[in-house]
Formats: sequence, C-alpha cells, structure tokens
Amino acid sequence: MTRTTQHTQVVQKQFGEQATAYLSSAVHAQGTEFALLQAEVAGRADARVLDLGCGAGHVSFHVAALVKEVVAYDLSQQMLDVVAGAAVDRGLSNVSTVLGAAERLPFAEGEFDFVFSRYSAHHWSDLGLALREVRRVLKPGGVAAFIDVLSPGSPLFDTYLQSVEVLRDTSHVRDYSAGEWLRQVSEAGLSARSTSRQRLRLEYSSWVERMRTPEVMRGAIRELQQAMGSEVREYFQIEADGSFSTDVLVLMAER
Repeated sequence: MTRTTQHTQVVQKQFGEQATAYLSSAVHAQGTEFALLQAEVAGRADARVLDLGCGAGHVSFHVAALVKEVVAYDLSQQMLDVVAGAAVDRGLSNVSTVLGAAERLPFAEGEFDFVFSRYSAHHWSDLGLALREVRRVLKPGGVAAFIDVLSPGSPLFDTYLQSVEVLRDTSHVRDYSAGEWLRQVSEAGLSARSTSRQRLRLEYSSWVERMRTPEVMRGAIRELQQAMGSEVREYFQIEADGSFSTDVLVLMAER
C-alpha cells in the first residue's frame, strides 16, 4: 500500500463519519468569499464549474443558480451523498457528484470554465500535482479560485499551526504560506491574478466536535495552546476556552 493510498483512507474515514456535520457547520456555510465566487461566474450562464474537494457542497450551492452545471468532486462518498441530497432539497438539478482525488481528475482537458476549491487543499497529498490537474481541466482563459487556511510564514507560528491542525485532524497535510502557494501555482502553469487575506475565528468546541477529535488529542491541543509563548497566543488570538483566529488566503488564478 502506497503512502498516497494510506492517506486517502485516512481522509475518507475522517470526513465520511462527519459528512452531515459539515453541511450545517457555520464556518463552512458562511463566508465573504462566496460573494467573490458568485461575482466571478456572474453573466456566465453557459459555464461549467468544478467544485474541487467540495466537502458538503457549499460552493456548489452558492454558484449553481448562476451557471449551466456544477460538478461537486470529493474523495469521500459520504460527503457526496450529503451534497446530492442537499442539492435535491434546494432544487438544484444542475449539480452532479463525482468521486475521486484532487491529484487524479477523471475529466478531459479543458472541460471547465471555472475550478473553485475551498478549505480542501490542506488535505491534498500532493499540492503541485493537483494544481497541474486543475490547469489541465481548465479551458484556456479559465479561472481557478483557491480558499484555504494560510500559514503565517513565520517558522514559530507555522510550527504551532501545523501541530494543532494534525492533532485535531490526522488527515491534515499542510497549511501553505502565501509564498508557497504562489510558487506552486506558477510551477503548475497557472497565472496568479490576485491574493487577499481574511481572518477566520474558530470556536474551539465545534472545531473539535466536527472532527470527533479524541479526548487525548483535545487535551494535547489545550496543553500546547497554554504552553506557547505570548507571541503565539496573541497572533492566533487564543481565548480561555481554546477558541482562536487564523488566516485564510483567497487566491485567484487563470490558465
């Protein structure tokens, strides 16, 4: 069994068991970035959109009424079942689901006008390979949008962030810095059009409950939060109950 296969199994287990929780999660269902994505597809009623690493389908649901078709793509069949059911409930007949990994997209070259990915890339086993796949399936002039938790870049802050992420969720691979994102996007043959940062507050209890984080891991997160120096606690705005804030990157790119 390869490392990629092993990681795929971890992701499927982690998210399959929590699929419904992600549909109702305020963190995933809300965000100013949805308006940005809707603005990108406005006036493009003929467009096909790939929601890459769709999770519970929030991106799909926000743009479906504006385009011809949305393909919700994810590694977890349970997540896709939630998306399919919610699409029916919302009357979105142009949303379909496809199972697979970001690094191996089962689509022809130039199939999509847009590829949108939100809070998924930090689970991909190979970011560079996935980005090359994004370029391949985009039409010339097509637009890709990536929205994900952002590493601050500072070695100290980065070490802390990756530590709490993997303690909370063993399918976590890496939160990338803005520099890492720009380099990987460029190497994949995409042109970065714009980047912006947002700040995301994460309420501790729902953050760990959503992944059913084991108690021993929750204890380790809280111990680490309290053991870190004041500069880490201040940057991440760590509160007494464990809630904190983190950076989010919104990166727009074109083929």
